[in-house]
Amino acid sequence: MTDSTAVIDQITDLYQEAFCWYGPKRAVPTIHVSFYPYVGINHTIRLRGGEIFVRIGEICREMPIASHKGLAYILLGKLLGKRIPTGAREVYSKYVKTTEVREKAADNKRVKGRKVVTTSKGAVYDLNEIFASLNAQYFGNTIPKPALTWSAKKTYRILGHHDATHDHIAISSSLDTPNTPHYVVEYVVYHEMLHIHHPTKHVNGRRYNHTAAFKRDEQKFVYYAEAERWVERNVRRLKKDARKK
Repeated sequence: MTDSTAVIDQITDLYQEAFCWYGPKRAVPTIHVSFYPYVGINHTIRLRGGEIFVRIGEICREMPIASHKGLAYILLGKLLGKRIPTGAREVYSKYVKTTEVREKAADNKRVKGRKVVTTSKGAVYDLNEIFASLNAQYFGNTIPKPALTWSAKKTYRILGHHDATHDHIAISSSLDTPNTPHYVVEYVVYHEMLHIHHPTKHVNGRRYNHTAAFKRDEQKFVYYAEAERWVERNVRRLKKDARKK
């Protein structure tokens, strides 16, 4: 038996133990555990043919056994629709939220991650022009230009996204229409630029994307109130358009 097999067997025992905890009167099904080369900190659990299949992100191969136990209770709790016991999330998070693991995940995304980049010049609006104008007006041209792109698919829940790992800003193509005011597209781009100006902070294992300083600067956008109202009033139309084939 190799060391790798021994580790898998040990982790499998944890999932069997967790299953018994959730359903003490149920027969424990066959449980298959394996490591999988997900890009980030991802894990999956599936029930197929009466057997349970668990895939743990390769990035967690060196995770302490106590954290694996916490993950076992988390995944099985979700699969079985049961309340996850107190402490399971904490012991797992204690490992995955360490600086070392976060940096390793970020490095994996840079190397293996794939971003769909379409074009910055849309049918109506040019993101390059909007970025340059906002950079000069609000940031004194201090924001390094990231890759700018309209999203490949129309979305309505998320109108913009900044990916620090890939130095990438994507704006929903739902906004690239004559019906969308110029100041709305500007506002969404401005919001994503603020994520560059105010990088994510990590405090005690928690991520803070919208700090007080971020929110103060967000309201400095000239058409802040108007843009917020427009999005609120048009979300149904954006949703309808996004769902059209």
